[in-house]
Formats: sequence, C-alpha cells, structure tokens
Amino acid sequence: MKEEAMTTLPTATSDAAAVAADAASPSSTSSLDLGVIGNCSFNALIDKLGRIVWCCLPRFDGDPVFNALLDPTDNGSLWSFQLENFSHSEQWYEANTAVLHTCLYDTLGQGVEITDFAPRFPSRGRFFRPLTIVRRIQPLSGAPRLRIMLRPRFDWGREMPVISRGSNHVRYIGAAQTLRLNTDAPISYLLAETSFVVSRPLNFILGPDEILSQGIGDTARHLEQETLAYWRGWSRALATPLEWQAAVIRAAITLKLSLYEDTGAIIAAMTTSVPEAPGSARNWDYRYCWLRDAFFVVRALNSLSELGTMEDYLRWLGNVVVRSAGGHVQPLYGIGLEQALPELVLDHLPGYRHHAPVRVGNQAYEHFQHDVYGNIILGAAQSFHDERLLHRSGVEQFTHLEAVGERAFALYDQPDAGMWELRTRSRIHTSSALMSWAACDRLGKIASKLELNERAAYWHERAATIGARILKESWNEERQAYAESFGGRDLDASVLLMVEVGLVAPTDERFIATVDTLEKYLCDGPYMRRYEAPDDFGRPETAFNICTFWRIDALARIGRKQQAREIFEAMLAARNHVGLLSEDTHPVTGEMWGNFPQTYSMVGIINCAMRLSAAWESAI
Repeated sequence: MKEEAMTTLPTATSDAAAVAADAASPSSTSSLDLGVIGNCSFNALIDKLGRIVWCCLPRFDGDPVFNALLDPTDNGSLWSFQLENFSHSEQWYEANTAVLHTCLYDTLGQGVEITDFAPRFPSRGRFFRPLTIVRRIQPLSGAPRLRIMLRPRFDWGREMPVISRGSNHVRYIGAAQTLRLNTDAPISYLLAETSFVVSRPLNFILGPDEILSQGIGDTARHLEQETLAYWRGWSRALATPLEWQAAVIRAAITLKLSLYEDTGAIIAAMTTSVPEAPGSARNWDYRYCWLRDAFFVVRALNSLSELGTMEDYLRWLGNVVVRSAGGHVQPLYGIGLEQALPELVLDHLPGYRHHAPVRVGNQAYEHFQHDVYGNIILGAAQSFHDERLLHRSGVEQFTHLEAVGERAFALYDQPDAGMWELRTRSRIHTSSALMSWAACDRLGKIASKLELNERAAYWHERAATIGARILKESWNEERQAYAESFGGRDLDASVLLMVEVGLVAPTDERFIATVDTLEKYLCDGPYMRRYEAPDDFGRPETAFNICTFWRIDALARIGRKQQAREIFEAMLAARNHVGLLSEDTHPVTGEMWGNFPQTYSMVGIINCAMRLSAAWESAI
C-alpha cells in the first residue's frame, strides 16, 4: 500500500536536464528529497533515484561509508541502481513502516522496484537491529537493463576499500571496518558495473563480515516480513489524532529512528554540514545528543503514548545527571556519553551542493547554555508521575535532580550562549531563564507527588523568584513583547515557549502582544525566523521550522485556530515527497536547508497536529 503518493521525475521541462545530469553523474545529489531507513542502530538516506547517498557506520556519528550527500562529484561514495534510458521515478514508504520503495522507469515503460530497509524486530528476548542494509529489486515489466554501482569508502572518503569476492559475496575491506555484501545478483556484473537485463528478483544484504545461515533470498524475505510486522505493530499502538494521521505517524517513525538504542541517546539530525542557507557557512554536525532537542522528542512521542523512547533516553540521561554531580552539564554529548566533540573541518570534501565547509564534531560542547538544566528535569519529570512505566523514578532520582535544580537556580540570571548557541555573544537569555524556572517548577510538582512537602515549598518558592524576574526584566515596553534577554529589545521566537512550559497563560495580554510583534518582525508569510539581531554569520536568511511550529501552537492556544491551521497546512506542504523536514525552509524558494531529517521539525508536526486536530468524538 502506498503512503503519500510521491513525486514523479521529471516534474517540469526545467527539471528534465537536472534529472538527466543526475543520471549521467551517479555521485551527484541536488536536494534533500531523501527517504530514510534505519533500525535504531544506524540510518541511511536514499534519494528519489534509489541511490544511498549517506550512511554512517558503525554508529550515527561514525564514518559515512556512503558520502555522496557531501561529495557530489565522481569521488563521492554511494550505492545506486542505474536504469538504462532512465525516464522517471516514484518513491514512497510502505504505510506505517520504515520500509522504503523506489520505482525506476525507462523510456519504454519498463521498470524495477527497489525495496530498502534496515532489519528491526524482536528476537530471542531483545531487538534484532544489525548494521545491515537490505535492498530487494523486483522487475516490473519488459526487460529493463540495470547497472549496479556499489562504491563504499572509508575514513570520510579518503580510503578506497580492498575488494575480494566469493561465489555469492563481495567483501569491502578497510583499515577500521569490513563490509560484506551477500547477493544473488551476478557478482561479475556488479564488480564491473556492467549493465544487464533484470529478469528475476534480486537481493542484496550489506552488513558485517558474517556468513548467512540461510539462503540469500530466503533471508531477505524473512527480514522484510519481520521488519514490516514490527513497524506496523509499533505504529498501531500510537495514540494518533484524528486528523493528519499519516503525517504524524511518519514523524513518529522518524523520531524513533533518531534513537540510538544501545545507549538511549537521541540525535538532533542524521547528517552533518548541510548548510542552514546557501553559502552561509552555517554548516554544523548534528549527529549528537542535545539535551534540549531530546526533551522535545520525548515529549512529542509521549503525547502519542509511545513511552519506550523515553525509557531508553532516561537510561542515557541518568548517566549524564549522576556524572555531573550537581556541576556543569554540557548542552550536548556524544551518543556514547562522549564529552569532548572537537570540531574539525574536512577540506577534501566539497560539501552539500559544493557548499563548504564540512565539519565533524561540534564546538557547542564547550558552551555554557543554562537552559540545559531545565531540559534535564523536564525530560525526566514524567517518570515520577506515569504509572504505566516499568521503572518509575522515586526519591533517589529526585535527589539527583535537585542537584540539577540548584545549578539552574544559581545560573538563571547569568549570561550564556543561549539555545541558539551563539559563538561570540553572551547575554542573560530569556529562554535560558525560562527553562530554569521550569526546572524549579517541575521539581516542586515532583516533590508534591512524592509527598515531600518541605521540598515542594522550597522549589515552588524558587520558581516564583525566577518567574517574577523573567516577567519584569524580559518585557520590553517599546516593542510590546518579551525580548530575547533581560533588559534587551531584540526579538526571539523562543519566548513563545513561555506558554508551552506554563509560565504564563495563553490569555496573558503581554503574551498575546508578543505573538503579534513576533509575527510582524520575524515572519515571512507562514514561516518564522529564530531572531532578528545579526549573529556571528550575519542575519539569518532561512526560516527555522521549529519556530514556525511554536508560532502555530501559540496561535492555537490564544484562540486563533483557523490561522494556525492554515500555517500548519503550509508547513505540511513544505515537507519533502515522503513527509520529512529538515531544519530550515527558505521563505522565497520553499526549499529545505539545514541538517536532515531534523528531530525538532518532526516534533513540530506531531505537537501541532495534536493541538489542532478535531476530536475523535467528532467523527465516531
């Protein structure tokens, strides 16, 4: 069953040349029109032509063995099935799953269907999620001729593998890892990249250097059936809204694929160095766990009654909290709790659409971003209240969180880099103080739940102190808005979170005035930028998708639901052909920019659909 019928290529005369050029230069890639497969161990990005252009192994933050996304030259590494006399393609997800289909057609109407997935399903009391890509090809009609180009590289494209072959396998040997392809396709044609007629189904299983216990075709079919069953069961358990169900389910699956299940970390995005705007040099590595982003992911999935991700994340977060011992907490860590994430520039890679630089690591790990303490407590709060959890938090966990809360209170009125991670400017950011308020407020509520009345009073008093400071010192009478910092006048979309975390009511006159002011100065049609003041790289050119979703949520809360619905529909239209969003949208071209897929953006889809949807009772 097709989910969200996909774009066919070419769509216009002007696109035909680009498609032809793409087909002629197999390593090129020109957009974020990509699908994602994964299994909570690794992910791969696949373009409309069925080419794997990005895949990091053995972890989300590992070496991209397929890197054509950042090297759109013949030196880029990719895995493609190139159809002779290519005409057009279609791509879609199997409904409610992470199994991706791509159909390629030639000028005679002949074609093949590619089915791509990463195996994931329960087996022997745990989840089977190997570092394995399964690709299955089915001829559709006629005698299509196909050329297989499997070109992995290692060490960020600097190392060509040594290749050895067997009767039904090929090994790609690198200094740090070896990949093994098991296939029932002709090995000679594959290695020589010779076009041949596809007259029967073909199966490709690329993963660790291990021998299969059963036949290649039988193994591929079994893995596909089990993976489909897992995702269908997982999606079936989601408490979706009545409206926009397909969009919400796709967003939820994408968020699940951003969980590194081994440790419980949640990455911000699957890529590095896709620029926020063309030529901006705002190219960052997002393949790490930001505590801020992870909280929003957990909260969105919790709203759909998907608790497993939160339980996994709390394992990872608990390690951060205990290790900090009430001291400094970084805004982000590696998915294996790595503290140092030194930022390097890889000059040998030309970058996404030749927009350098390509960065590995993220200097933000050195920042002081004081909202992190609130994000920790917000991320853990539900575990004290939700009786469905197998392992609910209690007094011991509360004691650790109190140390985090003390840090939040001590720093709420101290300058920091803020949630937008400004590299050359430090202020007392409203958003950081707001999350410190939320830390104290939630600690008070947790203490009440645990019947620790003295501690509840203590934390509620501290919350009241911070809240009063925010309402007084962030308000700018001239702008008729809450500003981005204490005593400041510049505007920042993050103040819209004041209602979401509960500091002010939606009926608050100053909050409503703030919404009006932000719309006037930060919005380009339906889209919203993060802030108005120039930063280290000048004025932002693109709209930041999560800010647009915050705007939608705020409008719905203050009673402007029809306007909110119209903007939400515009954001759904801004998604790519398989329902995914990156970090940014260009307000003029509508093109996606920034790392992809962005968890923040997919969170926004879920939150706004839950906020705006008609009730189930209205239909049934």
